[in-house]
Amino acid sequence: MDFPKHSSLLASWATTHPLTSADAVVMTGLREMVLPMKGKMHGIAARAPFDAIMSRVQAPAGVTFEADNVGGVAGWWCRPANARADAVILHLHGGWYNWGSAHAFRGLVAHIAASAGAAAFIPDYRLAPESPFPAAGDDVQACYEGLFQRGASRVAIVGDSAGGGLALGLLAWATSTARMGRSLPVAAVVLSPVTDLTLSGESWNSRADADPYFVRAQVEALVESYLDEQAGTDPLASPLYGVLQGLPPVRVHVGNDEVLLDDACRYVTRAVAAGVDATLDVWEGMPHGFLSTIGRTDAATSALEAIGNFLALRLSAEPGR
Repeated sequence: MDFPKHSSLLASWATTHPLTSADAVVMTGLREMVLPMKGKMHGIAARAPFDAIMSRVQAPAGVTFEADNVGGVAGWWCRPANARADAVILHLHGGWYNWGSAHAFRGLVAHIAASAGAAAFIPDYRLAPESPFPAAGDDVQACYEGLFQRGASRVAIVGDSAGGGLALGLLAWATSTARMGRSLPVAAVVLSPVTDLTLSGESWNSRADADPYFVRAQVEALVESYLDEQAGTDPLASPLYGVLQGLPPVRVHVGNDEVLLDDACRYVTRAVAAGVDATLDVWEGMPHGFLSTIGRTDAATSALEAIGNFLALRLSAEPGR
């Protein structure tokens, strides 16, 4: 299957956001700090330092947190004071399917929840290598159904990095099973999603130097741990290879300085070709996970505002609209 590369950046449904001078200064400092650790986080030993990094994101005022279990999956609620009733965000955290926790991502997700005016639940889906594919996907499907069983009438799916891949896989699953009576998500927002576990995107080469975090050999080991001999082209693992017709609206945000750039570009290219209301926002000079710089960069502030406005609009719509 042949996918276009960066040509999508010229399309009407793609927007490139220039790097501001203030953000350039912040990014220079960030790169100097993180580059010594580039590609050095491996296996389960990286879980604690990864969570420590994500836990640094400070939650906005007015958001409370509550541990819970939804659909048999433990996790955390982020509840803003202005949350609308019966509308929920299901946020799937990142970490290359091997790292990450709901607790560590609470600060970041609290910003999204507050911006959208809706409560967000972050499930602690099972991680590889202890629980390889398809355990994480099974967990997020169970959690999604559990939200409706708990009274939600409108659910938006959000995910970052590996969680973005899980979010798009869940979106396709929910769409394909809607005919069996399952409710459709109202929308999905994904941040630097992992959409192709064959790692065939051109940006694995073209952004290898620009990306301050990941190297191919490091990610290949994490992917191998997750797939456990399953084909990387399986649509449940790599949503780029799935059926995209009929999906609800999708918004994708990605940094221009990350090896996952083509995972985002190619997915939106395919989604638009399939008739999906999908758009791509590319943020110049931004690395992977740049939304976690909220309060420090213009890019994170602008992206969060766009994400919040989109989710608020979709979560206020009638189910099925």
